[in-house]
Formats: sequence, structure tokens, C-alpha cells
Amino acid sequence: MKRYKILFLLTLAAATGCKKFEEFQINPNNPTVADPSLLLPAIERTAFSTISADAALASRYLVYTQSVSNSQYYGWQRSGMGYGSISQVMKMEQEAARVGKKNYRYIGKFFTSYFIISMTQTFGDIPYSKMMQSIRNNNFTDTAAIRPGYDKQQDVYKGALDELKIASDSLSAADVAIAGDLVYAGNIERWKKLINSFTLRVLMSLSKKEAEASLNIKQRFNEIISNPAKYPLLASNSDNGRLPYYDITGNQYPYFNNNSMKTDYYLDSTFVDILQDLKDPRLFVFGKPKPSGGLPVKDFNGYDGLKGSASLSYNTAKRGAGNASQINDRYAYQAINEPSVLMSYAELQFILAEAVVRGWITGDAATYYKNGIKASLDFSNYNNTYTATEINDYLAQAGVALQAGQEVKQIITQKYISMFMNTGWQPFYEQRRTGFPALDVSGSGILNGGVVPRRWMYPNDEYTNNRVNVENAVKAQYPGGDNINGTMWILQ
Repeated sequence: MKRYKILFLLTLAAATGCKKFEEFQINPNNPTVADPSLLLPAIERTAFSTISADAALASRYLVYTQSVSNSQYYGWQRSGMGYGSISQVMKMEQEAARVGKKNYRYIGKFFTSYFIISMTQTFGDIPYSKMMQSIRNNNFTDTAAIRPGYDKQQDVYKGALDELKIASDSLSAADVAIAGDLVYAGNIERWKKLINSFTLRVLMSLSKKEAEASLNIKQRFNEIISNPAKYPLLASNSDNGRLPYYDITGNQYPYFNNNSMKTDYYLDSTFVDILQDLKDPRLFVFGKPKPSGGLPVKDFNGYDGLKGSASLSYNTAKRGAGNASQINDRYAYQAINEPSVLMSYAELQFILAEAVVRGWITGDAATYYKNGIKASLDFSNYNNTYTATEINDYLAQAGVALQAGQEVKQIITQKYISMFMNTGWQPFYEQRRTGFPALDVSGSGILNGGVVPRRWMYPNDEYTNNRVNVENAVKAQYPGGDNINGTMWILQ
């Protein structure tokens, strides 16, 4: 059969004169070019889909009662690289260059930076410069392209920050409009707000490295804050970087009609304790009163949680006795519920409050802090469960007001509350950076030697395809080897 194929190809070549063989490899039913507007929606769905039960379990918001969850008990091992997502963004950038639609290229720089930051927060050092160069140039033939070297984490951050600045500086309403945009409907000003606000998030994630000269963290932060005309920021909840849901098949809330979400997810007791101690009305929209209490929705005493670190048998017994609060019905029974948020106005306000406390910028930390709380309360107020008066009463509490020496703890705790069932792994990363709030590991169910992991191990694919470079990266970062307890550079 192989001999006949060769004869066929030779005959075909002779019959078609000087046509190149490569031209016959193009499948007319599988186009190799596409307008960037056709690629953008899928990229947005990937980046903005941040609602994750696993992240909620690891961050001590929820407890799973059907089986032992590695996210809840800190027994995870490996994660995956984001090469596929980055390749799609690079494809969009290339198509934008081909058709002269520059704004897609600069939006692409934001998405690439977002995926890159996610990768380095997961592992530490990652293939960055060579990997990006290979994808941009469609070069996958030489060794450096197939087996890219790993960049140090500080260099990865510098590259991502530089790309974010280019994106913000270069986006222009005067260029061809962005079509196919699920997030901001092509509004360039709002994209700039998100990109600049996200840049502040990235800079704050480097708080332990504020003296690192190569990154100029405080200088970069101040450059954005001091020039609002050039670097606008999220100004209200209407600017939130979010992906809305609709009551249409394929566009519904990710846990809509999910049987496990209906029956197996309960609030974690540490989270319930925080909300009860603060008399926080968001408890009423995050969870349900425990069945055994018989108390109304707005009675704080009617709620109790399960212990995320306790054994599965302990939690199922407490659940069976009706002494635990399930996650609110809306997360499983509402097709729309609330949007998935990549970054919110509330988070930005908490970042600004922390920046003031750290001395990075001038301003009133208490005002930023309260703005963040109010924005979160407004965002989470499902079906107007609590009133404007109740919001004001909450903000007026002495226990909510910023207290000297406790500012960072209070700011991060409020940011943590605001990220319930949203923003992906960001609350876990914030806790990893600051230590707030404490993640309970006292129970008998905890894996990983009774400690909270600091990272994920590199994927097996890297050891199969890029062994030398990944092993060198591990040796350079983690004396104890590639394990989940290694402390990456940003945390040292």
C-alpha cells in the first residue's frame, strides 16, 4: 500500500506542474486563518472562568462530604502548564497582526501575562522567554524550542509586568474596534481599567520582594496611581472583570443543576466563625441555616460549619445530625446566580488599602478598606437579602473598623470574604503570601504531614519532554526536591 501512495504522489506532482507539495496539505474544510474576533471569546471563557469548588475547599470556605477531597485535605501533587491557553492567545495576536487589528494584540498581551502569572504562582520557575519565542515564531523544530529552558521567577514577573504596561499604553479607541468581546463589549477604557488594576494585583503579590531593584515594585505601583488619566482603574462594581451567565444551555452557572453541589458541599466552620464574629450578613447569602436549629435565615446563631481538616466520618456524622450549614441553594439551583470574576473593584480597593498601610502610596487606608467591603456587600447581595441600613450598620461596627497594628490582617480577611466562590485560587495565594486567615490543619483528616502545601509539582509531561531543564529548575529552587512544600522565590 505504501508503494502505491508514493506512485500516486509522483503522478500528482507531474500532473500539476510547478505547484509545491505543501500546497496540497491545506485542508479547505479546516481553515488555518481566522479573524481574531473569532478566537477572543474562547480565550475569555478560559481566563474568566474562575469559579472553582476545589479552590473553595483548599481555602477553607467549603467542606466536601461525599469522599476524601485532596483539595480539602491538602493531598494534591501535580498541576498542568498553561501552554495550550497561551498558544491560543498567540494565535489571536498573529491573526490580529495579519489583518491589522492592533487592539487584539494588546488584549492578547494581557491574557498571556495572566496565564503566565498563574503558571509561575503554581510552580515557581517556568519556561517563559524561550517558550514565548517559540510560540510567537511558530518554531518547534530546534532543541531550544522543543525543550525550552526555565526562567527564574523574578524574570518571569518582570517580563509579565512589562507586557502589561505595553498593553495598557498601547490600547487605543482610535484603532479598529474589538468585536466578539464577552466581557466589556469592546470598551477600550474598561479594558485599560482591568489591565492596570490587575497590574497592581501582580505588584502586591510581590510584597515580600518590595526591595527587589530589578522589578521596581513601588515605583511601578506609584506610576499607575499617580497618573489616573493615563492609567485608569476599576471605579465601581460595573467595571468588574467578569464573565456573566445566562439561562441558556452552555452559558449557565458552572454548578447549576450539579447534584454534588446540591447535596455534598457545606460551609467550613472557620469561615462561619469569621462571619459570625463580624455579624457579617453575607453569611445569609453564602450558606443556609443548619437544619437542627430551626432558626430564621437572618439569625447568626442558626449557622454552623463542618471542620475541613477533620475526618470524613466526623463531618458526615455532624452533617447527618443536621448540625451543619449547606452552601446556599443559589449555587446549584440558579442558572444565572452571579458572574465569574477575574478581578473586582472590591479587590482593587483592598489592594490600595494594603498599599497605604505598607507605605507604598499615600492616602486613607480606612476609606479604601470600607469601599472594598461595601462593594463586596453590594456584589453578593443576592435578591436584596440584606438592606442598605444593614450594610451601613455592619460598616459602623467597631470590630470591622481598621485597628492599629491589625490592618493587614483585617484587609486580607475582608478580601478573603469577598472572594467566596469566585476569583479562582486568588484567596489561597493571598493567604499563602500573608498568612491570613489561618487555614486549619488540626484535624485527623489532613494529608501532607499536617501542613498546607506551598505549591504544585511540575507535570509529568515536563519530565517526559523537557527533563534536563525541569530537573535543573528544581535543583535551583527547591533543596528538598520537586514537592508541594517547596517555598518559591516570591514567598521567601
